[in-house]
Amino acid sequence: MDQCGLPLQATTVQQMANLLLAEQLKSTSTTLSTVGKCWVQNFINHHKELQSKYNWKYNYQQAQCEDSKIIHEWFQHVQDVIQQYGMIDQDIYNFNETGFQMGVISTVKVITESDQSSSHARFIQPGNREWVTVIESINSTEWALSMIIFAGKMHQSLWYRDIPSDWVIGVSENGWTNDQLGLL
Repeated sequence: MDQCGLPLQATTVQQMANLLLAEQLKSTSTTLSTVGKCWVQNFINHHKELQSKYNWKYNYQQAQCEDSKIIHEWFQHVQDVIQQYGMIDQDIYNFNETGFQMGVISTVKVITESDQSSSHARFIQPGNREWVTVIESINSTEWALSMIIFAGKMHQSLWYRDIPSDWVIGVSENGWTNDQLGLL
């Protein structure tokens, strides 16, 4: 499972061990038993090819932007454009868009091969989840515009609780932004 990008959580390994134990005991005993609370950790300790670590979803494009030379060149370019066009602070905005899958919790501890070079396990997201897009636009005087885009045809206020009243809520077929929503 780990090699397929789907490392198992300790609870899943424990459930699998309980199923195997129940199957083994079925022919020899009428009493069902389960593995102990520390069984998974003991199993990992006895198998040096396994280890327990946190998974991490990390975007490859974000990793490339951590190069200090690229960052310095970007900010120099921004300063050049500001000077060239005589821009004022109120006209400078930062815009970011991100998407996430509903019902997918961020990091969890999983069982993986111990020879992996990274301290985090690779984890492939399931493809059967609804997408939500969040867009933030903030100018340098701290004025902000926030938008959440849900997958759907009609806006349902029951989809969420406690969203600030000045946020814009939109819907699209797939939960992604489009030209129409960009003009809101």
